[in-house]
Amino acid sequence: LLKLKNWRSKVAADLNLLVPEFKQKVEELLGKCNKQGIVMRSYYTLRDPYEQARLWRQSRPSEHIKYIINDLKKDGALFLANCLESVGPQNGRWATNALPGYSWHQWGEAVDAFWLVNGKSEWAPDKLIDGKNGYKVYAAEAKKMGLTSLGSTLDDWPHVQLRQIEVSRAYSLTKINALMKEKFGKI
Repeated sequence: LLKLKNWRSKVAADLNLLVPEFKQKVEELLGKCNKQGIVMRSYYTLRDPYEQARLWRQSRPSEHIKYIINDLKKDGALFLANCLESVGPQNGRWATNALPGYSWHQWGEAVDAFWLVNGKSEWAPDKLIDGKNGYKVYAAEAKKMGLTSLGSTLDDWPHVQLRQIEVSRAYSLTKINALMKEKFGKI
């Protein structure tokens, strides 16, 4: 368990864990924001499916969680079901709608960044400084670059991803399960 926690703390903001094409675009995006006086700092890049499971579980009732785990098992996605089951009960506010394997974070194709103002993180998507909001600039620049921001659609302003489509439209459940097990099954 300690090994897993150390892995998470080391990789949380590591742009080198993104797929090369996306890493390059994220660096360019952060640079474009910086040129406008908006400092954005990445805080999450690659997220393993166990962490995704923790985030997904934290705002859901146990009955719903059990239903989804059973559904995954029934459909042969045993690794993804295990991810949800093994992390145990979680508490907290809503964080994600994406099940393990269904976030581009697990694929190295998503980044979450916060707005840095006077050395402190600023999370308000409506706060203006010199007439600008960091998240709105970040989202607009991402869009110009062909990236997808979830700010205006899901109110997830820190999140930017490489692809416009959902993971479930790119891969079947069987493929997601197999690739997640291959990539993260030995953590």
